[in-house]
Amino acid sequence: MTIEEIHRNVLDSSAVLDDLQAEIGKVIVGQEHIIRRLIIGILINGHILLEGVPGLAKTLLLSTLARVFDASFRRIQFTPDLLPADITGTLIYDQRTGEFKPKRGPIFSNYILADEINRAPSKVQSALLEAMQERQVTIGDETHPLPFPFFVMATQNPIEQEGTYPLPEAQVDRFLFKLKIKYPSLEEERQIVERMIDDAEIPVNHVLTPDRVKEMQAVVSQIYMEDKLRDYILHLVQATRYPQRYPRISAMNGLIEYGASPRASIYMARAAKAHAFLEHRGYVIPDDIKAIGREVLRHRIILSYEAEAEALSADEIINRILDEIEVP
Repeated sequence: MTIEEIHRNVLDSSAVLDDLQAEIGKVIVGQEHIIRRLIIGILINGHILLEGVPGLAKTLLLSTLARVFDASFRRIQFTPDLLPADITGTLIYDQRTGEFKPKRGPIFSNYILADEINRAPSKVQSALLEAMQERQVTIGDETHPLPFPFFVMATQNPIEQEGTYPLPEAQVDRFLFKLKIKYPSLEEERQIVERMIDDAEIPVNHVLTPDRVKEMQAVVSQIYMEDKLRDYILHLVQATRYPQRYPRISAMNGLIEYGASPRASIYMARAAKAHAFLEHRGYVIPDDIKAIGREVLRHRIILSYEAEAEALSADEIINRILDEIEVP
């Protein structure tokens, strides 16, 4: 397939995105950046970790997305007394038949909000993350596939850390993006109050179906990426591991304790294609990679004590890598 044919397919398939964002915008004020990243996650079967203080409409955002996508939605509130079976399901004894039958848990939905995931113990976190990775759940001796699409948005509260169980780095690595949601502007908050003051549900139209999402995913996978752009992604990830090999950032040697895993390279390439799709293009350009690079990498590097002593953040280090690694 030629680039021109791919580009035409992308134009046809992505035309609905404007209607999609318009429907979401009927309910959600602002947060265009977060909405676009959620759509990228859905397009490439990646899950998202969202960090933000309470009250920023995280639940409303994902439930609205599910309504527009004509799909099911469940919110799971993570608490210290939660058990894995509370998420995945368990076996229930049927007295009439004398047999155990599976009772499916809330994980069997298309869109899952795992609210305050760091408030549940590690076994519960692992149960969710295994379902995210395998897209199936075992109840008793039977394995049950999860519905398509299956998308998880997990949230963390950055200001309350008492009584929490931080996600291990190996588990955080399974998320496509780590996003940070911010407070709305004054004008945005004015619009929010105007819309929500009477507490009436705002109707939205179904724009996409699961079958249509699957078709769009196939188109995204076909988007053209030159070999030199793949190499650019590899160099960005390598720079998080071995900054001393790159003269322009060699002074950063010692600031990163552990660099990004190979999963970062995979997700960055796939997310760059999805970003090009959102821009109605059939090919990837360096700006697509830079646009999603920080959110792919920020939760995949572990800073050294030296970096913490200098009060450097992961974003600051990644921004420097993105600025200094030569663009092909």
